[in-house]
Amino acid sequence: MRLDKFLKVSRLIKRRTVAKDVSEQGRVLINDREAKPSSSVKVGDEITVQFGQKLVTVRVERLAENTRKEEASSLYTLVKEEPIAKDQGLDWT
Repeated sequence: MRLDKFLKVSRLIKRRTVAKDVSEQGRVLINDREAKPSSSVKVGDEITVQFGQKLVTVRVERLAENTRKEEASSLYTLVKEEPIAKDQGLDWT
């Protein structure tokens, strides 16, 4: 499944166009590697997304073409959520 579609279906990001934009800005990693919107997501992958001043890392548990709002969080497990210090620059390497 494409990264931008997974982010939308899992409701980590509400709109696919926003998921695409975030990925194009280099704010999404799959297994510690920068990911494009068309990158393939598989069960077991760890996805890290920068939301403003925090990093959220999730593990993909299952894939689905569409889900109901109540089921969306079952697609992933939250691994960690950490704040980014204001003076700390992101170093994705």
